[in-house]
Amino acid sequence: MKGPSFGDEGEEDGPGTRLKGSLDGHGLRVAVVAARFNFFITSKLVEGACETLISYGLEENDLAVAWVPGSFEVPLVALEMAKTGKWDAIVCLGAVIRGETAHFDYVSGETARGIADASRETGVPLAFGILTTYTEEQAVERAGGKLGNRGCDAALAALESANLLRLLSNKF
Repeated sequence: MKGPSFGDEGEEDGPGTRLKGSLDGHGLRVAVVAARFNFFITSKLVEGACETLISYGLEENDLAVAWVPGSFEVPLVALEMAKTGKWDAIVCLGAVIRGETAHFDYVSGETARGIADASRETGVPLAFGILTTYTEEQAVERAGGKLGNRGCDAALAALESANLLRLLSNKF
């Protein structure tokens, strides 16, 4: 299956205990860190993420959105927010669209690495919702267009990961 899956495909099969985080946002605190660069795209990602989080039970006062200049700045701000211990998960959103120079490669690669490193360092799930596309049209398709909204997908990943970590800390 291509793309995100938030169902139960095959998760009940096989031996052993199955551990899965729920998509329930009740009692969680989630932050969104979003890049202003390519705002015409990122604003749609933020809207999708926030609507998804609230529709899954997150209270509005348990949600914060921090805007940064560009995707390159997302990991640092997400790291600092995660280090506060106030957030159960952080949704990282941005759009890096390939241009005519190598800039795309540096920004997209370092942004991905920075988000992954920050999550591992802090133990807080940082959901990767940074679009890395070749064209503006591809970004539009992934920000509420015919391919869905990756902001929604990142929000769901954040909820599931935060709840799985809670389950792990209570179960073992």
